[in-house]
Amino acid sequence: MDRVKSSMQQVPNAIPKVIRRTGANSLELEKDNFERGQAVSINKAINTQEVAVKEKHARTCILGTHHEKGAHTFWAAVNRLPLSSNAVLCWKFCHVFHKLLRDGHPSVIKDSMRNKADLTDMSRMWGHLSEGYGKLCSIYLKLLITKMEFHIKNPRFPGNLQMSNRQLDEAGENDVNNFFQLTVEMLDYLECQLNLFLGVFSSLDMSRSVSVTAAGQCRLAPLIQVILDSSHLYDYTVKLLFKLHSCLPADTLQGHRDRFQEQFKKLKSLFYRSSNLQFFKRLIQIPQLPENPPNFLRASALSEHISPVVVIPAESSSPESEHVVETDDLVDMDVPVMPAPLETKFDDLFGTTAAVDPFNFSQNGMRKDDKDRLIEQLTREIQALKEELESFRLESGRLCQALRGRVSELEAELAEQSHLRLQAAGESEFLKAELDDLRRVREDTEKEQRSLTEIEKKAQANEQRYTKLKEKYSELVQSHADLLRKNAEVTRQMTVARAAQDEVDEVRREMQEKVKAAQDVAEKQEKEQLEQLQDLQRELLSSRTELDSLKTTVSSTQQSSEVLGTQLVALESEKAELVQSLSKVEAELAVQGEELEKVQSSLATQRESGVKAAETLQNQLNEKESREQALESQLVAARWSGLQGALEEAERIITDSLAQINDPAHISCTSSADYLASRCQASLVCMDRLHSAREAFLADNTGVSELVRVVTQCGHLVGDTIVQGSATSHMVPVEQADALSESVKLCGAEALDLLGLMKQRDSLTAADGSRLKAALEAILAAAEKLRPRGLELQQEELGDMVEQEMSATSAAVESAAARIEEMLNKSRASDTGIHMEVNERILASCTELMQAIKQLVVSSKNLQRDIVESGRGAASMKEFYAKNSRWTEGLISASKAVGWGATVMVDAADLVVQGKGKFEELMVCSHEIAASTAQLVAASKVKADKDSVNLQRLQQASRGVTQATAAVVASTKSGKSQIEEKDTMDFSSMTLTQIKRQEMDAQVLVLELETRLQKERERLGELRKKHYELAGVAEGWGDGEEVTG
Repeated sequence: MDRVKSSMQQVPNAIPKVIRRTGANSLELEKDNFERGQAVSINKAINTQEVAVKEKHARTCILGTHHEKGAHTFWAAVNRLPLSSNAVLCWKFCHVFHKLLRDGHPSVIKDSMRNKADLTDMSRMWGHLSEGYGKLCSIYLKLLITKMEFHIKNPRFPGNLQMSNRQLDEAGENDVNNFFQLTVEMLDYLECQLNLFLGVFSSLDMSRSVSVTAAGQCRLAPLIQVILDSSHLYDYTVKLLFKLHSCLPADTLQGHRDRFQEQFKKLKSLFYRSSNLQFFKRLIQIPQLPENPPNFLRASALSEHISPVVVIPAESSSPESEHVVETDDLVDMDVPVMPAPLETKFDDLFGTTAAVDPFNFSQNGMRKDDKDRLIEQLTREIQALKEELESFRLESGRLCQALRGRVSELEAELAEQSHLRLQAAGESEFLKAELDDLRRVREDTEKEQRSLTEIEKKAQANEQRYTKLKEKYSELVQSHADLLRKNAEVTRQMTVARAAQDEVDEVRREMQEKVKAAQDVAEKQEKEQLEQLQDLQRELLSSRTELDSLKTTVSSTQQSSEVLGTQLVALESEKAELVQSLSKVEAELAVQGEELEKVQSSLATQRESGVKAAETLQNQLNEKESREQALESQLVAARWSGLQGALEEAERIITDSLAQINDPAHISCTSSADYLASRCQASLVCMDRLHSAREAFLADNTGVSELVRVVTQCGHLVGDTIVQGSATSHMVPVEQADALSESVKLCGAEALDLLGLMKQRDSLTAADGSRLKAALEAILAAAEKLRPRGLELQQEELGDMVEQEMSATSAAVESAAARIEEMLNKSRASDTGIHMEVNERILASCTELMQAIKQLVVSSKNLQRDIVESGRGAASMKEFYAKNSRWTEGLISASKAVGWGATVMVDAADLVVQGKGKFEELMVCSHEIAASTAQLVAASKVKADKDSVNLQRLQQASRGVTQATAAVVASTKSGKSQIEEKDTMDFSSMTLTQIKRQEMDAQVLVLELETRLQKERERLGELRKKHYELAGVAEGWGDGEEVTG
């Protein structure tokens, strides 16, 4: 037994030595074990199973943040999870992340702000789902982002929001502005909490016991953190609002009170509903809010406020003990975990079972001693007692912390109550002092009344003595007082009139300044639009420059092919010369053969020389042929490379067009259906040319230049068609826009497929382009359907419509002139005095305006006749109008506007003469006629010759219309000033209170009129903008322009 004791005494010393030897060299191993343990806990806590997060896994993650003093390991593990593809996974991540923000290390918030952008994008992505976990994840992520932003802005607040009243005052730095802003941020924070509450409850079927199911608990579990946060936010918001009401007026905080009362009702209802769920009853004790919200207008109501306290019951022992074992193994850095080889080495030295124990001296060698069993039993009991003691220690620590927080809160409340008591004592002393002052004032008043009675008695005696003198004196005083009163009233009237005039002048100056400011803003907007137009023009010039450079490249390729052709011709000439020289050599050989019979001695030498010469010539000939073949192959390669370059350039153009339509900046670009149709027709024509050029190239590969030009042009046209089609889809309804967008994308895909086939020599014969033509024809058909209704008229009807509209305009003007003459006669017969004078002057000016318009219409007809005669050539008038359909439609629209304006002005003049209309309507009609005639002049002279005599007459008639319009406006204004009666400002019978009341009413009326004037101006601007858009769509403005962005 002594040996057993000695061995037991040696074991505790041996283990630390082994651990120290391994611990000195295993820091990185410990770090790996820590990261591995954290990754395992995070993956167990955040998984795709629709069950609540286990507390022990979340607690391990929280302790891990305290161990590494941050959240780097947590985010490294989370970033590998597919949060954007699984809603349940994202929901459980939000739950664990919320726990880390509340109970983790303070650096977790700072480390998590780096991932704020990713969380925002994920929230926006899940927000597209209208039900299920997707919508809940979006709301939860917004809440977590709001929580991080709140703690970053207010670093004094801990993650669990537990603060004393003193700390709350220090957070605001005793500044009312800081308290005001802090209250707004807390209300926003609480609003996000309530949104998550409502979202979870609305996603559950509350008619069934969903809180006992795994799926229901998965959704309800995060609400525990929300209840903890919202109880603190409610308490702090109430205290801050009471503090603000003690420093600021109640009207200033009306918005705060309304928002708080709305959130109070929601929070009270949600707390009540949560407390009735079985899931929360065993996990958390939810407080109940008072029946009515606090009355912030009564300062003493703060003493009635009870801070809501959320109580979390003690957890069961088995999960907690299991958690303690895991976390102790994780956090203990002093004694690292022994590797397996060291454990086996320890077992080899001292033994682990009784079978191999060298110190077992029992009789049978297999049973343990009674003392050994007692030691083991005591060791197990000690270990159990240690675990129980540790659990009790942790539980007591939590309870002590909660009690300390409660004690601090009660102490703060006691200090606040004492402060309120002192404040109430001060107020009572102040009231006592005021009461004493009032008593003294009452005594002084009674003394003065007694002295007044004595004075009245003396006055009565004097009055009886001097009665007659008093009567005379009173008469003089009365007359003098009447004169003074009249003088004061006249002076007051003059002062009020001057003040009113000054106010009117000031209002007029303010209105003029506002009008000037609006004009400046409009001029700035116009300048910006001009700058944007210039930028677009510069971009157009740059694209044209690129096109010219491409054409130059193509021409240089053609020149190089021509140079190669000239070199080929030179080689052919050299070949012919060699053939001739070869024939001469053969002739010489024949001569030498004839001389062979004569000269036998020189035959061998001559034959050898001839053979050598023949071989040399043959070698030269072979070299020439191989050189010709190499040049021919180089020429073919150059042609094919030129074609490949053109095809690649076309592919880049079409690819760029497809990328441009997916660019968000392209959404603001628009185009018309007519321009899209013209681009489609040009593309179809180019496709026919492409087919012809391809057939010609297949028949003779030397004609590559035409194919290169056509491929380049086809790429530009198809790319332009794609861009214009996408821009046109932004102006049409959703269904038609989707169909047009699909057709455009299909056209781009077919174009790329065709160009890909043409890049391969083997598939060049199969690239017929029929599918691309079909796609372009589909886009053309869609564009034809989208054309405005005004463009559906037959071309032969345009000429007749021009004549009809001009005739109708002339008839409308003549009818208006006749009606004005008739009204003038009626006015002379019925009216007298100023009314007759005003009506005659207004109707005379209207008659002059009608005559000027009549002259303008006649001049416009003559100018149009000159334009048609000079521009139609051999075509007829109707064909000319059909060919220039846009100009014709603009002319028709301008004629309609002139006729309509003349009719409306006559109606307005009739009402004015009868006394039922407004002079302003007549002035507005005059301005509208001036604008319509200007449109008619612009539409008439757009195609006219600058030196035309009829154009000069038309401009002269236009100036006459402008002058006549000004005369109508001037006569209307003067007549209005003569007829309208000005109210006389008689304030003689008003008291000071009545005058002040009238002054306030006048100021209110001025403000209402200014507001109404501003609204009417905005409405007029919107109406003009809408009129411009509708007129542009109906008349096809911008068909020949580029796409405007």
